[in-house]
Amino acid sequence: MLFVRSIVAAALAATAVASPISTTHSIHEKRSEVPRGWMKKDVLDRRAVLPMRVGLAQSNLDKGWQWLEEVSHPTSEKYGQHWTAKEVADAFAPSQDSVDAVKAWLASAGISEHRVKQSQSLNFLQFDATVDEAEDLLKTTYHVYEHESGQPHVACDEYSVPSHLKEHIDLVYPTVHFDAKLKPRDTSRSVEKRDNILGIGKGVGKPGSGSLPKGGWRIGNHHHHKLQDDLATCDEYITPDCLRSLYNIPVNKKANSKNSYGIVEYTPQAYVPSDLDLFFANFSRRQIGDRPILDSVDGGVVQQTNMSFNFNGESDLDLEYAMTLVYPQPVTLYQVGDLVEGASFNNFLDAIDGSYCTYDGGDDPTQDAVYPDPYGGYQGPENCGGYAATKVISTSYGYNEHDLTPFYEMRQCHEYMKLGMMGVSVLYSSGDYGVAGNGGQCINGPGINATYNNGTSGRFNPSFPGGCPYVTSVGATQVKNNTDIATSTQPEEACETVIYSGGGFSNVFPLPSYQADAVHTWFADYPPPYGADRFNNSQQTRGFPDISANGANYVIAIDGNFSLVYGTSASSPTSGSILTLINQARYDAGKSSIGFINPVAYAHPEVFNDITEGGNQGCGTPGFSAAPGWDPVTGLGTPNYVKMVELWLSLA
Repeated sequence: MLFVRSIVAAALAATAVASPISTTHSIHEKRSEVPRGWMKKDVLDRRAVLPMRVGLAQSNLDKGWQWLEEVSHPTSEKYGQHWTAKEVADAFAPSQDSVDAVKAWLASAGISEHRVKQSQSLNFLQFDATVDEAEDLLKTTYHVYEHESGQPHVACDEYSVPSHLKEHIDLVYPTVHFDAKLKPRDTSRSVEKRDNILGIGKGVGKPGSGSLPKGGWRIGNHHHHKLQDDLATCDEYITPDCLRSLYNIPVNKKANSKNSYGIVEYTPQAYVPSDLDLFFANFSRRQIGDRPILDSVDGGVVQQTNMSFNFNGESDLDLEYAMTLVYPQPVTLYQVGDLVEGASFNNFLDAIDGSYCTYDGGDDPTQDAVYPDPYGGYQGPENCGGYAATKVISTSYGYNEHDLTPFYEMRQCHEYMKLGMMGVSVLYSSGDYGVAGNGGQCINGPGINATYNNGTSGRFNPSFPGGCPYVTSVGATQVKNNTDIATSTQPEEACETVIYSGGGFSNVFPLPSYQADAVHTWFADYPPPYGADRFNNSQQTRGFPDISANGANYVIAIDGNFSLVYGTSASSPTSGSILTLINQARYDAGKSSIGFINPVAYAHPEVFNDITEGGNQGCGTPGFSAAPGWDPVTGLGTPNYVKMVELWLSLA
């Protein structure tokens, strides 16, 4: 990290080192080194005026789980009484005490109240200050830094704030941060990047990402009508009818205007329209010509330049199955990121919640795409708000938890909590490498500075956001070999074909109350043969996945042919389709969406098909084993739509 945030946790704030400049101030942020490519130059011209922003700390985050549980727990009198976006924003906005305390400090330093404006998102106080005023206010010295491209930037090495205000202030701009939007030195090189759709490494949709589906083995370009009706071959070819039979999913007959289902894709991943029609022609003929509703975020484009499994497999898979299973209910496609930078989960969250762009300091330019694209791509403004969140959101991408900082992950996880309060079900695939991370990496030793190895040994590598307690993490199953799902009472086991269901225990997030009994029971009745050297076995951290669905042998139309694909990339949109149909039933009955499903799911595991066979090997071990009840391979099991819809319709 280039700088240390003393506000990551209250404990850090309480133990902050006092600044030698003043006994009433303490260092709030300090950069450990100058970022690569930058050089410190002269002190800043005293006549310069700086546009200052003081980021205010959010309030009531400690109450967030209580509020979410009130609208999500099946025994709560407030079940289903979801909050509006404005109610959520107001509840977590900086407190008036914070606003007043910071304004009083500014006034005492000569920054009169009429000069200070509060941002529309309520998270920032903004004012202009001379260099002398800013340096006196923050007990620091500003310098001009120059990038190797010649671009200048204003920053300081550290800054201080009054010690009694540390709990009220998140951060101050401009100070130690180097999030300048650099202009490319070589325009032709940027154009080459754009034309080749290679990205610059921040986008989770870049080809080769470990979270993308596996396989893509061609099974011919002829029609597959016979597979539609032959349930005896579902162990070899998963089709929409196989899923309907496995999970008792009805063929949908209508749509409800209140209902909505969103699939998130990250450029350069893109569906091919002719592939949708090829799939529909074989499995849902009435849908030929049907397309998702496109919400383009930060220049998101359904590119048709690169046509291969690495560019089209994910999107074709997600949309072919989601659209078929919920038709005629429309599906919204959130296409996120341009062809050069791509995007991150934070870029998507910015678009559906404008306040997320700024609170807790905003996005991290080392992890999240910056718009306008400094590398020559999309030159429009970053999307902050403007897009509605659908009531179910499925994302088939993921990171390793170890790839990101706890601060970054906690900030994002809180946003999923807020979406749950608004009645949104957020699903993420749990990963395809068992107890290992994307690409099969495992961790050498404990701590955030530990490195990866090639996956033959080491500590288990949990996924993110699957370990966030406010999302529903979805693992993968498969039909047992030589099993006719029409006659078998337990036709599935944990997926061990090509991929292994991601599962394990977080190293960041605490064990949520809704899951505690299930996790403790699993440890007591089916203790794993590993110790703390392999995984976090404290029984105090979040376990995942929560549920699972089939993730093997999916037949998809891809680049004009039919192929087989594998992955929790398939499990998540299938599960999201089922939740969307349950929402439709509730809307038809005059009720609200189901929202965050985990408290209901763990309170009523009987509505899932318990998976008790198979494992999720990785890191040179057999991994964990599926077991009766919840387990860190398949969670509570696979959906049973009939039981699930009956349960959720019985709730207020």
